[in-house]
Amino acid sequence: MKVAVSSTGKTLESAVDPRFGRCSWFLIVETGDMTSEALSNESVALGGGAGIQSAQFIVSKGATAVLTGNCGPNAMSALSAAGVNVILGQTGTVREAVERFKKGELPSASKANVDAHYGMGAGGGMGRGMGMGGGMGRGMGRGKQTADAGLSGPTNTSPSSKAEEIRLLKDEAQDLSRKMKEIEERIGNLEHGE
Repeated sequence: MKVAVSSTGKTLESAVDPRFGRCSWFLIVETGDMTSEALSNESVALGGGAGIQSAQFIVSKGATAVLTGNCGPNAMSALSAAGVNVILGQTGTVREAVERFKKGELPSASKANVDAHYGMGAGGGMGRGMGMGGGMGRGMGRGKQTADAGLSGPTNTSPSSKAEEIRLLKDEAQDLSRKMKEIEERIGNLEHGE
């Protein structure tokens, strides 16, 4: 079975990108043998309609499920109409999310968990120019944030249990730690002229 995962990078060890329509990469993973194909998200810079364009792209690649952090109403409608299951609230690495999916631990969502245009950067910003892509504009932004949004997630989703909240917070902490290491490595490379 093919699943599409919104990703910050090109490998199974990359972090799940919390934005669906404006994620940096999509990893199409064959769950049977865990082979993957990394596809750059061409919709990331669109002024509008990124979610719908991304949904159509995923459908064209034959994915039967999407694993992501957040998905807006337009993308959700397009994916649902095509019969693609959408799994929201994913954090950690792409591999970890796919393994949870394979174990049947992840319920499909029936509606969007963020408003339209969530990933466009109002408030928290899309992080353009922080440069995880070697100057190619792959930023560190977490999309729209509000004063009470906590670490990075939308305010209208809540874990189903205390154990689930702990797991999500631990995944988020691990993701942030991984991001810090990537930033520090990039700073070191830049300082040494690489």
